[in-house]
Amino acid sequence: MILGLIRVGVASLVVSVQGCQSAAYGPWPRSPVAGTQRTYPCTYTAEKPSLDGSLTDPVWQLAPWSEPFVVIEGNQSAAPSQVTWIKLMWDKKYLYVGALLMETDVWATQNQPDAKLFLENNFEVFVDPDGDGQAYYEIEVNAKGAVFDLFLHKAYREGGPADHHWNCKELDGAVHVEGTLNDSRDQDKSWSVELAIPWGCLQPPANASGDSPEVQRSGDRPEIGDMWRMNFSRSQWELNKSEGGYVKKDEGRVDRWVWSPQWVADMHQPEHWGKVTFVRTH
Repeated sequence: MILGLIRVGVASLVVSVQGCQSAAYGPWPRSPVAGTQRTYPCTYTAEKPSLDGSLTDPVWQLAPWSEPFVVIEGNQSAAPSQVTWIKLMWDKKYLYVGALLMETDVWATQNQPDAKLFLENNFEVFVDPDGDGQAYYEIEVNAKGAVFDLFLHKAYREGGPADHHWNCKELDGAVHVEGTLNDSRDQDKSWSVELAIPWGCLQPPANASGDSPEVQRSGDRPEIGDMWRMNFSRSQWELNKSEGGYVKKDEGRVDRWVWSPQWVADMHQPEHWGKVTFVRTH
């Protein structure tokens, strides 16, 4: 993998959407009680899944699908127009993130490392290893396989700067498109993401400073029973169809859909992120 651009494939996506509506999570869809955070059991795997973006490797069957994403403010009367789910696994080297984003119009323009992918449709991962809201990590991916990754000393509202020079070294992954990227003449089905995030990359950059104990973190992997704070987000912009492609509407509205609601239109309030517990079931 070239850092900043992961593999993109277009093939038949064989994922059971019906299976995403797992009885373990109750009726579909379900919104959390106001002010609460969602939880997820991240299952240990002894085998690394093949990363082609499709989530079809049998290893992924170890991991349950999450609840469907909700609007960022947690408004139960405003369901997202497109459905999104995630899966998580882990081993001694990686945190594995899988995401399935149902999408009738798959659109992406940026293909350069560290482009501002939040200005177009994307998928975002947020990780706070010790859950203190300090020294956390963000990785964004679009349907072209471009990657934007950054380290945040603390939340923006606390004056925390974002370090755009931080890179998640040895990040591996792939994107799969079920449809035709950037072609408005047909109706697409989905795009999906697989990421293998090395534990070793989740350490602050050399120039990090501050009082947070997390600044001293060396990139060690979690232990069974540990709980980390994470969240996952999707940006969805209003588009116009133009000459067989797409153009973002002027002053168009963007929808933010998330796994665990923030209860406010701001992803950078880590105290609202979900709780991911590392487990071993076999």
